[in-house]
Amino acid sequence: MLRKKTNGVARRPQRNTLLTEAASASVDRRAFLRGSGLVIGGLSAIAATGGTVTQATAQTVAPKPVELKKSVCTHCSVGCTVIAEVSDGVWIGQEPGWDSPFNLGAHCAKGASVREHAHGERRLKYPMKKEGGEWKRISWEQAIDEIGDQMLAIREESGPDSVYWLGSAKHSNEQAYLFRKFAAYWGTNNVDHQARICHSTTVAGVANTWGYGAMTNSYNDIHNSKAILIIGGNPAEAHPVSLLHVLRAKEQNNAPLIVCDPRFTRTAAHADEYVRFRPGSDVALVWGILWHIFENGWEDKEFIRTRVWGMDQIREEVARWTPDEVERVTGAPESQLRRVAMQLANNRPGTLIWCMGGTQHTNGNNNTRAYCILQLALGNMGVAGGGTNIFRGHDNVQGATDLGVLADTLPGYYGLSAGAWGHWARVWEEDPEWLKGRFATMKGADGKDKQMMNLTGIPVSRWIDGVLEAKENLEQPDNTRAMVLWGHAPNSQTRMTEMKTAMEKLDLLVVVDPYPTVSAILHDRTDGCYLLPAATQFETRGSVTASNRSLQWREQVVDPLFESKPDHVILAMFSKKFGFDDRIFRNISMDGELEPNVEDLTREFNRGMWTIGYTAQSPERLKLHMENQHTFDRTTLQAVGGPADGDYYGMPWPAWGTPEMNHPGTPNLYDMSKPVAEGGLTFRARFGVERDGQNLLADGVYSAGSEIQDGYPEFTMQMLIDLGWDKDLTAYERRMIEYVAGFIKERPEMGAEVGEQSQTGPYPSDFADAIGGVNWKTDLSGGIQRVAIAHGCAPFGNAKARAVVWTFPDPVPIHREPLYTNRRDLVADYPTYADKLFWRVPTMYESIQKNDFSKDYPIILTSGRLVEYEGGGDETRSNPWLAELQQDMFVEINPRDANNLGVRDGSQVWVEGPEGGKVKVMAMVTERVGEGVAFMPFHFGGHYQGEDLRSKYPDGADPYVLGESANVAQTYGYDSVTQMQETKATLCKIMPA
Repeated sequence: MLRKKTNGVARRPQRNTLLTEAASASVDRRAFLRGSGLVIGGLSAIAATGGTVTQATAQTVAPKPVELKKSVCTHCSVGCTVIAEVSDGVWIGQEPGWDSPFNLGAHCAKGASVREHAHGERRLKYPMKKEGGEWKRISWEQAIDEIGDQMLAIREESGPDSVYWLGSAKHSNEQAYLFRKFAAYWGTNNVDHQARICHSTTVAGVANTWGYGAMTNSYNDIHNSKAILIIGGNPAEAHPVSLLHVLRAKEQNNAPLIVCDPRFTRTAAHADEYVRFRPGSDVALVWGILWHIFENGWEDKEFIRTRVWGMDQIREEVARWTPDEVERVTGAPESQLRRVAMQLANNRPGTLIWCMGGTQHTNGNNNTRAYCILQLALGNMGVAGGGTNIFRGHDNVQGATDLGVLADTLPGYYGLSAGAWGHWARVWEEDPEWLKGRFATMKGADGKDKQMMNLTGIPVSRWIDGVLEAKENLEQPDNTRAMVLWGHAPNSQTRMTEMKTAMEKLDLLVVVDPYPTVSAILHDRTDGCYLLPAATQFETRGSVTASNRSLQWREQVVDPLFESKPDHVILAMFSKKFGFDDRIFRNISMDGELEPNVEDLTREFNRGMWTIGYTAQSPERLKLHMENQHTFDRTTLQAVGGPADGDYYGMPWPAWGTPEMNHPGTPNLYDMSKPVAEGGLTFRARFGVERDGQNLLADGVYSAGSEIQDGYPEFTMQMLIDLGWDKDLTAYERRMIEYVAGFIKERPEMGAEVGEQSQTGPYPSDFADAIGGVNWKTDLSGGIQRVAIAHGCAPFGNAKARAVVWTFPDPVPIHREPLYTNRRDLVADYPTYADKLFWRVPTMYESIQKNDFSKDYPIILTSGRLVEYEGGGDETRSNPWLAELQQDMFVEINPRDANNLGVRDGSQVWVEGPEGGKVKVMAMVTERVGEGVAFMPFHFGGHYQGEDLRSKYPDGADPYVLGESANVAQTYGYDSVTQMQETKATLCKIMPA
């Protein structure tokens, strides 16, 4: 808690009114406890205001039994278990999951108060539309009909790409999968979610280094770390329960905790070494540390020789980053970085943790790859206690990313190639030509038809430009005309002044959320806006993926409140309206008329997600793990006895093969000390076998028990044939491979025997290549994976990690100055990129950076999180427990800057960005930030450039706490690979209000 609100912003009277009303009458204690989340804080307030509480009368009826339901917190990605106490359909109490290996009986402030979301005092309660400037209650039938008719009209006039489907990190895995499938059946790749603006640069950078774009180890594995480096992250506030695991290593292993951050955070307060550096100079800082490692010969030479490609080119770049140059660019002194390098070298294995402070930059992909390269140089990969432990943001942002709610891929990171569509058409048992016909085509610059089916969509970070950019500048047939914001906080995005304009220009704006969000009030629309109440994840069931890749199953706690509906039900309603419900659900049973069976959705993505091993985590196995949490070791995450004996908790992906194979999951990626069948793994052979005449495969190293005792490429049917291992395939597996290759037309059923068209000998020449080309990620039987693992091999091959990514704008990560920089002396040495068209939209770099804004906007502006709130904050600011803790939006200003500006602590100030957006907030004068740097949290909304927008919310659905959105003052800037937004290094000016 930063401070208790004591003065006159409008939201305190709103909260006082609610409590005063509760205190003005005699209250039956039992009814009050059941009906309110204000059990402790509320009763205290009532006592203070003189209300009375009557003793409940004696009950003659036996008390209702209390059921315990096990769910998972819906805030951050740690994956804390919540035990809900339910009586007569009412959620009456909660406890943390004492048996959970993740939260170990602990909760943060947000987790401890999640019950409030299922009471829903400030929830969106029924469908609404804006009509004549007023919110009007309507039925679900009317809402779906009116929205659907308008969308179909837009589709007819402008094509399917003119409707944008923005999904959510708050979906369950099943809902996320269905959302991406739904977008495919609608006929667009204009589909995305929050991962784009939080960790897209992580996924791209990490996946292109060693194969998978995810956390390599786990929160629990940090127990084994001998050193901990946190850069661009503040887990003490963003992932509070994770500190249980970090501090255990610090205390039990005497592991030095090193925190590198422009701001002295609550995490930094725990550090043995705190390194303050200039925002936006991460690559320079990491190269400065690596300079000392190389200079002193502290790198792991054998690990580099056998498991890393391209480190020589890294050495050449690092050699340029002398201590003097590093200090000139970052502000970090030589003596401190040498000390950091020595601590990392002397305390191995060490883990490296990062969050959005490292990702949200125009060169964020360079940052994340630099972090990886540091760990490769130290030999800290593929070992317990090592790894890159990337703390994801929302509770299921990892799962929603894996399930493909993205503009550039289908589920499982298959991409958008013809082969990827062919694979998923087979999984869906869909006619690929029908799917193709759902998408538009357009003439490319070369005059040839361009299939939109194979072209990445507009990312969520740029949807504004899809609306506002001139049509001729877009790489799609027409502008975005309808926008669906599903479980998304628009105030978590930059350029909000332009966003307001874009919202007003749309033909149709649809919000699907348990809360109205800033989407309901930012714009000045008088019509064409709909609000659809979504149920929370406590009102449905399904799986969710924690940051460490473990899947957990949520039980349904209560029925959907008010008129809300779960996301998969709403998708089914739209599918029926658009006429493809019979196709999209052909293999999904219905629990009701329009309620897809959740377990069937799990089983369907199990049948297709071979790339990342989302195939063995059946609903039955996931439920078994949740029921037996107490059997899993708190450090290794492996079950010791019990019905899940040998499994790793949640079967962290990849969990190879079919559920019947019983693969235990992979706790630490790339750990060759264990057999693949027992959770071991190599680096993925994803980038070919040779580059510039050099071998890209591992050199003489392999996972325990491997029959191939060297590097090897990814497995195909041809590789099995060449090795003589194809004889290990079952009849069903061989027949399915033949089906995938097109050799047989009829899809085989599980257990089918070899028929006349199936054979074990040489195949006809016209089919040999097709059959031989079926690989570990397209074989629907899982047979290729099963056989490879039976011989001790990783299905995806055994390669070197690559330190150089030749397909990226910067093959070797380099420092580039932010677009808005006050270090004009560095621009010539470290310029940004040339302007370019990618992801369908023109993107500016040098045309912005060439302008000097620093004279008028001299202060660096960065942003981040608070422990009390999550994301855009609509949900948590609507929670009275949390609203009581943090009631003011603020800006942190260094005392020297404050004195020079004439600003006092607690006074109101304007923070203005160079693009004209400004916010009126409270000043917090503190040395948390360095001189010349300001910080704002991004969880607030409901005020806009000094105006209180509370009256624009539907009645009773306004959050308790409102405030300015930090992103109104943030500026343009996007990563050169993923279109990640820049929020950590722009400029501003601060003035007394």
